[in-house]
Amino acid sequence: MAFIKEESEDVEIEETFTVKHEETEEAFRVKHEDPEEQTDLMLLKEENQDLKDVQEEDQPEEQLNLKTRTTNKSYLQKSVPETNSSTCQQCGKSFSGKRNLEVHMRIHTGEKPFTCQHCGKSFTQKGNLKSHMIIHSGEKPYACQICGKKFAQKRNRADHMRLHTGEKSFTCNLCGKSFTQKGNLKSHLIIHSGEKPYSCQQCQSTFTQKVHLEQHMKVHSGEKPFTCDQCGKSFTLKDSLGSHMRAHTGESQFICHQCGKSFNHKKSFNIHLRVHTGEEPYTCCWCGRSFRYKASLDVHIRVHTGENPHTCRLCGKSFTQKGSLKAHMIIHTGEKPFTCVQCGKSFRRKLTLNEHVKIHIESELLDQCNAATSTCKDSLT
Repeated sequence: MAFIKEESEDVEIEETFTVKHEETEEAFRVKHEDPEEQTDLMLLKEENQDLKDVQEEDQPEEQLNLKTRTTNKSYLQKSVPETNSSTCQQCGKSFSGKRNLEVHMRIHTGEKPFTCQHCGKSFTQKGNLKSHMIIHSGEKPYACQICGKKFAQKRNRADHMRLHTGEKSFTCNLCGKSFTQKGNLKSHLIIHSGEKPYSCQQCQSTFTQKVHLEQHMKVHSGEKPFTCDQCGKSFTLKDSLGSHMRAHTGESQFICHQCGKSFNHKKSFNIHLRVHTGEEPYTCCWCGRSFRYKASLDVHIRVHTGENPHTCRLCGKSFTQKGSLKAHMIIHTGEKPFTCVQCGKSFRRKLTLNEHVKIHIESELLDQCNAATSTCKDSLT
């Protein structure tokens, strides 16, 4: 009976322990289990906790997406930033929308779907066409607040304002020269590359800029649209007319302070200054020889290349310089344009005339010497 009583007490104690400590039963059981099993249980518990943490991190975003679709759609649009979903496969540039990518692709394809009904010029964007139409209307709504000059486009006025401010935002990384407009910098960079992409189809002359080719074409067409209103003389270039007008006014805009010589063009003035500074900025890539003028370098290069672009139409002989061809043509015409002022004898070449003049100079010196000798003898006798 005592054994049964003790067993009943043990059962009662175990049940009480189980009821009162149900929450700590697992910990109690783990404490008495094998240490290897304890380690497995602890790892499992940690994994469950990590999974729970991940679920807690993901849960708010999922709940937010579900709720905002029905109750707060505008908040979702503001809170989620717009991404560059469209990328150009040719240059890698990204765009916020498919429409912007389609407009960009026209740069690579050359497509210009918007055409001016007046002149036929085409554009990649509708906005560019609208800006172009102002040219035909003659409207110039953008005026300079300083000088009053008007412009058809706002960006043209912005470029013009830099003339007043002196701002030159675009600088060449190779030589440091600065420009007011980006287009001028791009044109300038071609000088360093030596590239001449614009070629005349009639004489094969090449140019670094398109505007220079257009000016050159007037030589072939004979077009001279700029006429002096004082004497009626016409010119192919507007700058040439401006220089000519100074001949009437006597104005010389650029004066050399070293020798007093004056020039109508700034370019001519800068070239003249090299006479005083000794600067020779044009260097031959073949032999290293330097020149003061680009034209001199171009002629010199033909010595290395063997090019003779100036050919006589009568005998086929070719020359490196145009002046040499002109001198050669006198042989065929028989003309003798160089005449000695002392004896009237004529010559085909100026060089020959100069050699001839030395005869008169030597003769005069000899006569003077003879006269002096005679005078000396007379005085002695």
